[in-house]
Amino acid sequence: MPFFNFSVPSDYNGGERLDKYVSNLPDGLNRSKLKSGVTEILVNGKKAKLSQKIKGRDVIDIQWEDNIPDNIEPQNIPLEIVYEDNDVTVVSKAQGMVTHPACGNWDGTLVNALLYHWGREAIGQIKEGDTQEILQRRRPGIVHRLDKDTSGIIITAKNPEAEEWLHNQFMNHNYLLKEYICIVCGKPKENAGVIKTQIIRDPKNRKRFKAVTNTTEGKTAVSIYHVIATYGNYSLVRVRIKTGRTHQIRVHMKYLNCPILGDVIYNSNKDKKFPDATLMLHSYKMKIRLPGKTEYTSFRTKTPERFLQVEKKLKAIYK
Repeated sequence: MPFFNFSVPSDYNGGERLDKYVSNLPDGLNRSKLKSGVTEILVNGKKAKLSQKIKGRDVIDIQWEDNIPDNIEPQNIPLEIVYEDNDVTVVSKAQGMVTHPACGNWDGTLVNALLYHWGREAIGQIKEGDTQEILQRRRPGIVHRLDKDTSGIIITAKNPEAEEWLHNQFMNHNYLLKEYICIVCGKPKENAGVIKTQIIRDPKNRKRFKAVTNTTEGKTAVSIYHVIATYGNYSLVRVRIKTGRTHQIRVHMKYLNCPILGDVIYNSNKDKKFPDATLMLHSYKMKIRLPGKTEYTSFRTKTPERFLQVEKKLKAIYK
């Protein structure tokens, strides 16, 4: 996915809109591409809009995508349905499935599968106009997401009213519960604790994020963890997230010096005991109020086979 990075000169005092300023740069993006293809805009590490006025020393990061298809098509892809009613579909997403269409993954996603499951028609894509509307048309029913290689529970909305209801809960994670299990390399110093940091893009690697403290940069991220079991230099950990930042658990486990087994981004060294391990992170539990309900409903999934196989080997080694 292409990136654009630029620092505004310290003597700049024009106060232009971000899109106009960037489009006038010698190697900048034209305003049409900014409106149709942009997926993320950061100014000094914080999310921004195209209309934001810029100032000297601002650091601008823009991520965009090319070759946007004309339609998002329904596809007959098997889904593991955990629960469904007239408003929501709760799915246990398979590892390797992308949540919604985006650059490099325009089909084979959860959205494509849901459109077929719901009996919907293809959704035409717009490539100019309001950025939010452009992105929303690629993500019908999606109110939160899981990384491609993270498996487990994800709840989706079948109508606009349900989408708004769920979105309001995900805006504040105090109104819901999301718990994950992961197998990490290492053992946290404490068996349980709260991790509270800011999360920013890693300036050395645009695909990664990093946890930092004592700064106002980035976004606050809070995770509560508990070590369930330890096998030598490996630990099975339960994590409840109080915020929903990109790669949050992966970044926070790395912050504890206990990166997740099979994480090729944050744990690049091949594990000697499990060289073929894929990301050992699974969303196993969600507790949320369904549309129109006052009581909370809980959803759980079974432990994935890849976890069972790793645990079986670890128990055999560390009896």
